[in-house]
Amino acid sequence: MNCLQDASKPHFVLVPFMAQGHTIPMIDMAHLLAKHGAMVSFITTPVNASRIQSTIDSAGELDIPIQFVPFQLPCAQVGLPDGCENVDRVLEKDQVKKLTDAYSMLHKPLVLYLRQQTVPPSCIISDLCQPWTGDVAREFGIPRLMFNGFCAFSSLCRYLIHQDMVFENVDDGDELVVLPGFPHHLEVSKARSPGNFNSPGFEKFSEKILDEERRADSVITNSFYELEPLYVDAYQKRIGKRVWTIGPMFLCNADRGTMTDRGAKASVNEKHCMEWLDSMQHGSVLYVSFGSMACTVASQVEEIALGLEASKRPFLWVIKSDDRTTEIDELLPEGFEGRTRCRGLIIQGWAPQAMILSHPSIGGFVTHCGWNSTIEGISAGLPMITWPHCAEQFLNEELIVNVLKVGLAVGVQSITNRTMKPHEISIVKREQIERAVVELMGEDAGAKERRTRAKELKEKARKAIDEGSSYSNIRQLIEYISIRVT
Repeated sequence: MNCLQDASKPHFVLVPFMAQGHTIPMIDMAHLLAKHGAMVSFITTPVNASRIQSTIDSAGELDIPIQFVPFQLPCAQVGLPDGCENVDRVLEKDQVKKLTDAYSMLHKPLVLYLRQQTVPPSCIISDLCQPWTGDVAREFGIPRLMFNGFCAFSSLCRYLIHQDMVFENVDDGDELVVLPGFPHHLEVSKARSPGNFNSPGFEKFSEKILDEERRADSVITNSFYELEPLYVDAYQKRIGKRVWTIGPMFLCNADRGTMTDRGAKASVNEKHCMEWLDSMQHGSVLYVSFGSMACTVASQVEEIALGLEASKRPFLWVIKSDDRTTEIDELLPEGFEGRTRCRGLIIQGWAPQAMILSHPSIGGFVTHCGWNSTIEGISAGLPMITWPHCAEQFLNEELIVNVLKVGLAVGVQSITNRTMKPHEISIVKREQIERAVVELMGEDAGAKERRTRAKELKEKARKAIDEGSSYSNIRQLIEYISIRVT
């Protein structure tokens, strides 16, 4: 980097929560800020940095003003095994607590790093789940902007639920409660709403998150105004501060396909994927994937397989098993691969999702409704089968199915998370899966209407980031921070 040139640029410090679904959009944000003239320090750890090494190398080769800063995480000090630096490495709730404690111990190294910089920090943008960064921002007298990986619809729901303690006197997790203060009638249940680290032992951490949310200068979301104007306006009004919608951010990151923990099979998977998709009919293939954190238990894998087989529709299915050493043929029903060989492709582990979704052969998406996957599906113009697991995913399902009307619910009623044991998980049956696939990929009026609406949203997404609201917002954000520090 050229120090003289950089001295005139605002310096954004990005601190993600170290789980893939939180880190990836913040890497997109780093590229977006750099593209529009800011310099960026991206805080990470050695293990997490190794997962995005190709992105780090690419930024260096192209002289993109992003400095990736890996701080050693004090794992042993909090009782975690060496190298346990990402949420997807832990399965027990007590380990998650230890991990959040370890992240907060990066306070001193971050302060030391920032004091040594030729260009002082202009602001900190940190994940909702890294509340300790508020103290760092105040130490430097700079704004702390909170990044919320949710859309505005789900962000508003979460804010009302936690700040107004909506479920304080509700004992039944499945009881539907009208959400007060929402722009229209919406019923939510405690069990299917986003938690706020509200398990025993997380009380102080949860309170710190809520306190720093109230104290944050403003909020950044990976959505775009044209997608959900009612909820952006309502969220902004409710929190009394600016909500910067700057998505879909991934559309501005040319390295998007290279920044996950791909593993040895990645290049083979990518090449095979694209060749197989090239051989399929336009719009005929259903893509099935439940994101980076979900590990589908064996009994559910079997039901998905038999549901897909019965639907008689082409599919591309990414499987993450509950045991990562398990081979695919041990999980699938006997003879399944042979019977579906002509119309099905299965990938175990990593797959280039954004690339797959944008391929002309893909005609639908079975998704867990994580916001990263949802915004990618929207940007690709795809109708979706919604299969929420946990967090805010049931709220995203409500947005996809009942507001945007580009989705079809498979019928999930209970949460599934990675700390649950197989016997605790409610299994979606093959008949439900078959019915949803046939309806989504069919030719009846409902299916055609979903496809039409999905294509319209695709155009709005691209326009927002190229010349519309998100383009304007990112430029205004950089100008706003530049003025704050002069």
